[in-house]
Amino acid sequence: MEPKRKSASLAKHDLPQFYLLIMLYLAQGIPVGLAFGTVPFLLKSLAKETSFASLGIFSMATYPYSLKILWSPIVDSVYNKRVGRRRSWIIPVQFVSGLALWVLGWCISQGIIFDGVDDAFHNRGNGTLHSVNIKNLTWWFGLLVFLCATQDIAVDGWALTILSNDSLSYASTAQTIGLNVGYFMSFTVFLSLNSSDFANKYLRKTPLDHGLISLGGYMKFSGILFIVITIYTIFCTEEKPHMEYLPKAETVKPGNSEPKVVFIEYDDGNVVSAQNSSSMKYIYRCFIKVLKLKSVRSLAFIHMISKFAFQCNEAATNLKLLEKGFKREDLAVTVLIDLPFEIIFGYYVVKWSSDRDPIIRGNASTNKTVKFLVGDAGVLTPWLWGFLGRLAAAVLGSYVVKQFPKGGEISTGYFCLVIFQHLLGSFMNTVQFIGISAFHTRVADPVLGGTYMTLLNTLSNFGGTWPRLIILSLINYFTVYQCALPDTNKVFVTHGGNMQACTELLSGTLTVLRDGYYVTNLICIVVGLFLYFGYLKRKILHLQSLPISSWRCT
Repeated sequence: MEPKRKSASLAKHDLPQFYLLIMLYLAQGIPVGLAFGTVPFLLKSLAKETSFASLGIFSMATYPYSLKILWSPIVDSVYNKRVGRRRSWIIPVQFVSGLALWVLGWCISQGIIFDGVDDAFHNRGNGTLHSVNIKNLTWWFGLLVFLCATQDIAVDGWALTILSNDSLSYASTAQTIGLNVGYFMSFTVFLSLNSSDFANKYLRKTPLDHGLISLGGYMKFSGILFIVITIYTIFCTEEKPHMEYLPKAETVKPGNSEPKVVFIEYDDGNVVSAQNSSSMKYIYRCFIKVLKLKSVRSLAFIHMISKFAFQCNEAATNLKLLEKGFKREDLAVTVLIDLPFEIIFGYYVVKWSSDRDPIIRGNASTNKTVKFLVGDAGVLTPWLWGFLGRLAAAVLGSYVVKQFPKGGEISTGYFCLVIFQHLLGSFMNTVQFIGISAFHTRVADPVLGGTYMTLLNTLSNFGGTWPRLIILSLINYFTVYQCALPDTNKVFVTHGGNMQACTELLSGTLTVLRDGYYVTNLICIVVGLFLYFGYLKRKILHLQSLPISSWRCT
């Protein structure tokens, strides 16, 4: 009988580096939360007639996060020797990000950009959005996401070498905790404190017509936080804090049979790996070689198609609840409850995905149902369970929207149902994220540094980004509504299109005859089931059984 393998644990000497990674990833989560969650939420809650097509256009602001592989070899190979390979990028990019956040926050406070969103905080207007230039807003937040994506390249590469081998799998834990906390700060926590109803209901004795925190004020605060983290990185960190714990590799020189142990990464700019990995030409050559690996091509294809099944639920369910009349502060509470679950259970998911051996093979499951659903146990088993869980959350999402009380009076039972649906989807998303991140860390070639990790993470991110514009457009396309003009007998029936034309331009009454959300979500779920049982499960089980050599370019 094979002895039970001991799971990897976080070494004490890696704790400072672990906490540093959490702070760096937290900084990334702030612009991500704003662009992915807060701005679409504000657009839809303050102007319910905002079309899903317009939200689809704004979703393009998130594209740099999914296209960062295009410039990651530059980040990987161009650096200042004295500052360090990773710190050369992290320090200036974080500083510029902080400055950009502060300036953009000031512009929003003054009503120069995103006019109307902060009016209630400055005694301007009635707290509704004015004519918002979606393209302008997309450009500015796209710039923030671009800076965030560039920092992510350097941090991903640093995570491979700043932690010792014993703690390497916990890089995904730091990423999960940091990104989630940053995301929740910018999305859930901000929206709760930004809501006047939430503040008046839970935090104030005397009601006011605005929340506790404005968008411009929060962004200026975030900019200062970025700069503080940058100062800490400059004066309190080293590129290689513990050389004795860094990953090592054995190389053999021609004519010498004795292997030589060397550090994978650089030493003060001098080459110590088997090849000249400081050359941009070398990085691109290795990058192309990695792309030709059959295992990488298979994983890339999985990343590109697997998230299609959940996009309607995750992009539109909360927005549909807002559209139907679910109170903004109540929705913020449902999301706020999710944060402790993400942090606490995220740790155990890492344990689930971690093992000292490169691949967890496991014994054949004696439970036929479990084996049918996810096959034999392996390092990607959490990813498979996460996929099924997110599908279940998507099914439940349609039910939650369909069962919204017609009178708008939210019962305790329905409120708990909304909380459960969100927790299920969010937690299963975390399960998938940690599972695949731990796998990426396991198979990535350290010689390529951040480029390999960025390639795998970019493919994963882009798999969830490219369908979103299509999905939101499909919701618009399949929606049929009736517009009745006041003081006339004229009624127009429109297939798709912009609902604002009825309510704002014609001052008409809008009646939805067919909600494209349900049709689109059904399409996504059916496609997801066919993909999972027809291709994804079989291919994932194959990939997790491959030796590490199948993933390396060196």
